[in-house]
Amino acid sequence: MGIELNQIYKKDCIKGLAQIEPGTVDLAFADPPFNIGYDYDTYNDRQDADKYLDWSRDWMSGVVKALKPTGTFWLAIGDEYAAELKIIAQNELGLTCRNWVIWYYTFGVHCTKKFSRSHAHLFYFVKDPKKFTFNDLDIRVPSARQLVYADKRADARGRVPDDTWILRPQDLPDGFKPDESVWYFPRVCGTFKEREGWHGCQMPEQLLGRIIRACSNTGDLVLDPFAGSGTTLAVAKKLGRQWLGFEISKEYIARIRKRMKNISSGDPLDGTEKPLTSVPATPDKPKRRQSRKPMSSPDNQDLFSLIPKNKKSMTG
Repeated sequence: MGIELNQIYKKDCIKGLAQIEPGTVDLAFADPPFNIGYDYDTYNDRQDADKYLDWSRDWMSGVVKALKPTGTFWLAIGDEYAAELKIIAQNELGLTCRNWVIWYYTFGVHCTKKFSRSHAHLFYFVKDPKKFTFNDLDIRVPSARQLVYADKRADARGRVPDDTWILRPQDLPDGFKPDESVWYFPRVCGTFKEREGWHGCQMPEQLLGRIIRACSNTGDLVLDPFAGSGTTLAVAKKLGRQWLGFEISKEYIARIRKRMKNISSGDPLDGTEKPLTSVPATPDKPKRRQSRKPMSSPDNQDLFSLIPKNKKSMTG
């Protein structure tokens, strides 16, 4: 490889990707600029549409070239160019889209003349539709059959989560329920302990944790061409993966390096892996959790221990 592993480089990602030995990256996660006028410190996020798409085509081509034949590429993008980038990835770069995930969140920008945006798109691509890494047992959650109905036919291992990731199902008491297999992760807001405080587009560690656990193995190489606040790299390191990132901001680079020095492999991820936002409810009088304090992060064993032995335990 032309550059060393476990490093963050101050490089334009297109130039940096060209230095990676082809076919060496197991998993790439990219959260690029959305071309919506965001105020970055060194990048102009208001490009002509054709110029933006050409640039996207170039860096995405670099990612695909760097991926192993069995590699995986996750792309986070906003509404404005989601469809175009998906078509480029599939029709021009030959990737297969296994899932179009919608990540729903609150604490978005409040709008008064249109509906407030509260979601982002997460595309899950693979190079080879028949050979790729997907560790389903590492990300399974209890199913509604287990938690709600105590159905003995339910798979004791739980089920793979759905493709809609919900932040606050307590806002939808009659819709998405906390005991259903729907993904939700808090957006990293300014008041959150997890917040680094110097980057406005910080992804939740637990969101990256689910992706990295599912689509890579211990020791695999995880790449982020737009390192930003360094969350992808931090989570990769905590989960025992090799990591590599590019970033053009001198200030961001310095802060990422400081962040990486303060963590070790095996450290817990920030945030709640499988947050429980309410207690089991009776059919006629739903109970709502009163405290706004974040709950401790349960591991798989703790979460599965909530599965009732019989229906009575859910109503009594």
